[in-house]
Amino acid sequence: MADYANIKLERDGAVTRLILNRPERRNALTHAMMLELEDAFSLLRDDRSCRVLVLRGAGGHFCAGGDLDAMANMPAQPDKDAADPLVPAYRQFGDALLALANLPQATISIVEGSAVGGGFGMACCSDVVILHDSARFGMPEPKVGFIPSQIIPFVVRRIGEGAARDLAVTGRVIDAAEAHRLGVGRHLCATTAEISRTLRAVIDDVVKLEPQALATVKRLVLSCATTDDRAVLDDAAHSLVGLLRRPQASEGIGHFMAKTLPPWAKE
Repeated sequence: MADYANIKLERDGAVTRLILNRPERRNALTHAMMLELEDAFSLLRDDRSCRVLVLRGAGGHFCAGGDLDAMANMPAQPDKDAADPLVPAYRQFGDALLALANLPQATISIVEGSAVGGGFGMACCSDVVILHDSARFGMPEPKVGFIPSQIIPFVVRRIGEGAARDLAVTGRVIDAAEAHRLGVGRHLCATTAEISRTLRAVIDDVVKLEPQALATVKRLVLSCATTDDRAVLDDAAHSLVGLLRRPQASEGIGHFMAKTLPPWAKE
């Protein structure tokens, strides 16, 4: 797998693990790290041998948002009529989040410790979130004079406008129990051993699904946030027929009737 300076990719069969690897900074994001994340997601998008992506932070923290030291090191402001080069630099993280959200594989985030700002956003872009009791979420950036710009649509879709507005205007950081109640994560674990058991159970569920069917249903679910219902239903009908006409569907139905496992469920 590709080598990066700030993240690590590890492969275990059909499962790829992406580790945010700046533990000395609680895995806070720099622009270089954001570029690496987007590159890794682009690499995985076309990797049909990968069926599950697991994201986790090194050192007991998921991601403490943007690295304040890096953000404070600002280049000079451009001339009046010149475009500010920082705008595309920060906008790029939104593209990385979109790439994560739209991966055809199942994505699982294991969140321990700090998950504010960009870390909150990455969790909200994941299909399944496993929370450790230590997890903390929030959008505290306005306390120091700026905003969590690129995570906003993903947080709103995950927890709803009301809860997002509360967090946005108070800057408060919530604990794992409240994040669980708000729907940031479905699983709340007290120990690392419990996280491991939960992760194994989720992966076991995912690999029972035929990969193209999983990718299609995930795409349709995501489209509901931005697409007219009739267009989604039309797409879903065409997608269903296309899937049914593949040999995998008849094979899967045959195995279901025989109470045996299809080939894709044996990894």
